[in-house]
Amino acid sequence: MCGRYASARKKHELLEEFEVEQDGDPEQELGADYNVAPTKNVYAVLSRVPKEAERAVRQLRIVRWGLVPAWAKDPSIGSRLINARAETLAEKPSFRQAFAKRRCLLPADGYFEWMPVEGEKKKQPYFIHPSDGGVLAMAGLYEFWKDASRADDDPLKWLVTCTVITTDAEDGLGRIHDRMPMMIERSRWAEWLDPKLTDTGEAARMLASPEMGRLTAYPVSTDVNNVRNNGPDLVKALPESEETALF
Repeated sequence: MCGRYASARKKHELLEEFEVEQDGDPEQELGADYNVAPTKNVYAVLSRVPKEAERAVRQLRIVRWGLVPAWAKDPSIGSRLINARAETLAEKPSFRQAFAKRRCLLPADGYFEWMPVEGEKKKQPYFIHPSDGGVLAMAGLYEFWKDASRADDDPLKWLVTCTVITTDAEDGLGRIHDRMPMMIERSRWAEWLDPKLTDTGEAARMLASPEMGRLTAYPVSTDVNNVRNNGPDLVKALPESEETALF
């Protein structure tokens, strides 16, 4: 699974990196977060067709991590839907509609996974990130949920949420954890985000593991275990540790 990640880039950097046409939340900017946890607000890149428009527009939106299906009675289910298994996206009622129509990219500097320590009960956290320092475009889904108890003009009437798509970890990464986030390569961003692409078979073919040599990992402080801790020290390698190429 993917239960924590780091997202410290400024909004203007993400707008440029993902060639965003419209800032969906122009009056709000998230601060650098080195310990992104479920139910937090995060950035998502998505494409939607505005009213009376002829084509989809790429947007950067602020959404909540933990997908709440449109049919949910209340938003509490979101805390249990932070990840969506790539193998069953087209089958699960919670994800199949979003997989067909509401795909997104979730920008990250890297993510955390915990590896059991041999002979001990504790686990060692690792920070897994692009070896070139670039941004990860994690494959995700987003959904709209309407709060029927609120007035139509209430700004909190609609809740937009997301989930991270995961797959089996392979090669070196599997020794740390058996699951990992799916990535979407830059050449496939436009196609992945296209809301007119509703063929889930075609969408599934865009899900891929990172290219060989793309990711590296190193152990970090157990301070990341506590969601109240934050700051750049959480992604610093432990003294005398070495980065390990995973692919």
